[in-house]
Amino acid sequence: MWKRALDRAGVVEPRLRREYTAQRRAVRRFAAAEYAAARLLLPGALVPHVVAAVAFMHDTDDRVDRGTADERAAALTEWDGLVRKALADGDSALPVLRCLVRTVECHPDVRSHVEAFLRGCAREVTWRTIADEEDLERYVEEYSLPALMLTACLLAPADAAARAAFTDGCHRLIRGMQRIDFLEDLPEDLRAGRTGVPADAVARHGADLTRPDPALGRLVQEQADRADVDLTAAASLPDVTAPSYGPFLRALIGVQRLRLDAVRRAGASLATRTSGPAAPAAAALLLRETARRVLRGRPPGPAVRP
Repeated sequence: MWKRALDRAGVVEPRLRREYTAQRRAVRRFAAAEYAAARLLLPGALVPHVVAAVAFMHDTDDRVDRGTADERAAALTEWDGLVRKALADGDSALPVLRCLVRTVECHPDVRSHVEAFLRGCAREVTWRTIADEEDLERYVEEYSLPALMLTACLLAPADAAARAAFTDGCHRLIRGMQRIDFLEDLPEDLRAGRTGVPADAVARHGADLTRPDPALGRLVQEQADRADVDLTAAASLPDVTAPSYGPFLRALIGVQRLRLDAVRRAGASLATRTSGPAAPAAAALLLRETARRVLRGRPPGPAVRP
């Protein structure tokens, strides 16, 4: 199955096939659920390129997410140079970048999103607080959306109007996802000396982000409600792209719904623990969309004679 996907993706050179396979193993380790969804629900020809984009995003995050602010900024500067050189030369000493280069050759739209993502990483390595909704929107536009579009652009429609609607849906989706991320990661972010829950909302509710009390519970529910609005708007994404991408997009949005439900249930306890979707529910969602994809792909049966 994987070898066939590489064939369909145009990855025929033995060395490059081995390197895409290595990126696949890495993605399966750190993003098992996302890999399973892509592998089961996306056309095979896209899966290696999705893997390459996700592996690049993870490698970038890993390189710039350690050390002091100055060390992170220096790591980003070095990595930015390596990525741009690889794209300019069409080659690199690093397998993750060689795979990215081939994916950009096959899907040129990826390149602009790589560049936008690298620019957005400058915000990611320096942020410590999100002041208000406007600040959150800037964070999403500069970093979160470019990160999502590294892979989402592979599913974008060619028609200009449909593409604009698709990008808007992706914007709403990632804004909801980012808000959920900030709630799920509250204890971890606090230990790192930062928080993504808008500071003006924290002050409005009189919440202490380290204390699981009613004030924090009200703050969590308010932020969950805002995420809910964006996920509802993003539900139209499968309608503006190719039908073959619908199962994957529905599963992706469905998993965010499960994450949101878990956040609501956790409420104020998010001060002391993280949350996440129940594994059985996520698996059931994936199986349901896989079954829909299989049924959609079957040819119609013979007509039944009266």
